[in-house]
Amino acid sequence: MVVQVPKGEVLMGRLRSRLQFNGNAHNVFAKMPERNVLPGESPFRRVCVRLMTTSKRVQDRSKEKRVRELEVATEKWKIVSKLMFLMETLKSERDMIMTVRSLEQYRRQINLPKPHKISDFIRKSPKLFELYKDQRGVLWCGLTEEAEGLLEEHDRLLEENGSKAAEHVTRCLMMSVDKKLPLDKIVHFRRDFGLPLDFRINWVHKFPELFRVVKLEDGEEYLELVSWNPAWAITELEKKSFGLTEESDDHKPGLLSLAFPMKFPPSYKKMYRYRGKIEHFQKRSYLSPYADGSGLEAGSKEFDKRAIAVMHEVLSFTLEKRLVTDHLTHFRREFVMPQKLMRIFLKHCGIFYVSERGKRFSVFLTEGYDGTELIEKCPLVLWKEKLLRFTGYRGRKRDIPTYNDTLEMEERELLDSGSGDESLSVGFENYGDDLVTDDDDEMDIDEVNDAYEEDNNEV
Repeated sequence: MVVQVPKGEVLMGRLRSRLQFNGNAHNVFAKMPERNVLPGESPFRRVCVRLMTTSKRVQDRSKEKRVRELEVATEKWKIVSKLMFLMETLKSERDMIMTVRSLEQYRRQINLPKPHKISDFIRKSPKLFELYKDQRGVLWCGLTEEAEGLLEEHDRLLEENGSKAAEHVTRCLMMSVDKKLPLDKIVHFRRDFGLPLDFRINWVHKFPELFRVVKLEDGEEYLELVSWNPAWAITELEKKSFGLTEESDDHKPGLLSLAFPMKFPPSYKKMYRYRGKIEHFQKRSYLSPYADGSGLEAGSKEFDKRAIAVMHEVLSFTLEKRLVTDHLTHFRREFVMPQKLMRIFLKHCGIFYVSERGKRFSVFLTEGYDGTELIEKCPLVLWKEKLLRFTGYRGRKRDIPTYNDTLEMEERELLDSGSGDESLSVGFENYGDDLVTDDDDEMDIDEVNDAYEEDNNEV
């Protein structure tokens, strides 16, 4: 949507200042022409059809384990992630404006396939983004006053969340085998833990009593634990199970025998067949995530159950009780976890739920959700939901295509350049400053197939 004077006076002033700075003060602004929409033209188009035969088999096998509500939640959080990326990108620019041509370089981050235009995506959120053309026909994008207000509110909430985020980062250091983690890996959790944009530059130095930045001989920077806090060596599961509200200064992590909360998909009928095995699994003792697990034999039941406890703890720290599985795999050595984490997620589908939508899998902590909604919503989550309301996203429980469909919903773009308050229903995955890195140890699709086959034989 193209805004007109006087609504866009602030953006016009910034753009005029930018042009003057570049020696182009002679330019004036022209209203962009409205796009002609053909009668009966649909806002949806099928794009980038991918024939994923192997993936399709995985999806068929997992059909009875699908949780439709969590797939809807996945879509919602992906929309938020991409909007936040664009807003943060504009915020980082002088005067908070950029040419749309410059924004094209971020196609990968918002997973927008060619030939579709990033301006079409931006137009779907007229309450957040403004578009202008100068006399030369150069298209510019800026933030609306409402969007700037949202970003100011977000900065304030991040500041207020700083102590809790520092606690969670410290507890991750306490769970690590060497009591230190590479900064390049922690940055993958930035948005999930509610860390600010200046995480590496400023934030990590604000809590010298908890951790410090060290550089090893290889030149890589690590965040190192400064002092062990016994009060933080109590798992979130222990706190909920025992109703702990006060911190203990003499707690020593050791063996635990607490059962993990489980929520099975309504259509998963095998749960009753394996009830005995599930009960046996729940009664098995395991080592606390904060205890040293380096002596456990890889592949043993004790090793795997401690890994489940570690993943449960990390997911409990996240704002959305959800993580991209790639992000967890980066910490396998540091957290003493198995190479094939996906096998654990798929095998214990009552504790975790794997959403297979999109190009990257994401894992949920099932106990954290009631249907599509998070049970516990911190202020930063409430802010994200507020952001969605500015886009017109209504969270409609529309039918989600079965996994027999070779077209993934993530690849269905809203390409109608009409603005209005149409509901956003396109989902994108979270890249930003945590781009996917090559990881030969991550499970490929064939290995996921094997994990499903194993799941038919044991729980």
